[in-house]
Amino acid sequence: MNEREREGIVVTGVISILLLTWLGFFLHRSPLFPGSGIGAVFGIVGAVLMLLPLVYTVAKRIPFFNARITPLISMQSLMTMHVYAGIVGPLLAIIHTGHKFDSWLGIALTTVMLLVVVSGFVVRYLLTFVANDMKEKLALLQTARGDLDAAWGVIENAQAETSALRKAPRFMASLASLVNMRPASEPAAEVTRIADSVADLEYSVRMHEIFKFWFGWSLKLHIVLSVFLYLLLTLHIWAGVQYGLRWI
Repeated sequence: MNEREREGIVVTGVISILLLTWLGFFLHRSPLFPGSGIGAVFGIVGAVLMLLPLVYTVAKRIPFFNARITPLISMQSLMTMHVYAGIVGPLLAIIHTGHKFDSWLGIALTTVMLLVVVSGFVVRYLLTFVANDMKEKLALLQTARGDLDAAWGVIENAQAETSALRKAPRFMASLASLVNMRPASEPAAEVTRIADSVADLEYSVRMHEIFKFWFGWSLKLHIVLSVFLYLLLTLHIWAGVQYGLRWI
């Protein structure tokens, strides 16, 4: 198991916990927890972790910062930080809420935050899986088409060899009777089998192309949702300061 697969297993587990923690709203509510001391710690740490993914985004898209950040830390390490901070931060934020969703800002922030996590998971893992699987299917399709051409060549050669016998009616009648007593010739059966495989692979590739197209929109959706997330997070922090921190 490579590092990417291990990362996928860990991320899937954390996201599952995150979604289960959010569903705890139906079983548990603690209205005073968000404003308590420990609740504020969860909120602050979660907010900081949700801001860390910006480092990767800035380093990837702005050459000025890329030239100054990458000598200190590689893009791969930044991507790893982007992934883990992007799921642990929301998990701590859900704990911070105490399942108190009684304001439009809190509900909107939680909803967008979960959508960002899910869309990021799709972009990071599902889209990559579809792209890799599509490459394998294309390689298999190319091989199957070559086998189909070879099988057709065998049939064409067999037809060329028997064309000279068409002037011998009695012999051909005897040959036809023998052929009728046997199942379809092996070359014809092989062509049918390979043609079915080619058709299945072509259908699979077309479906992969459709999935890749729609999953490709997940990246754009992830970026747009991330912008809304940071706007809502800023409003949430401002509201917390504006109305006072009860734990002070």
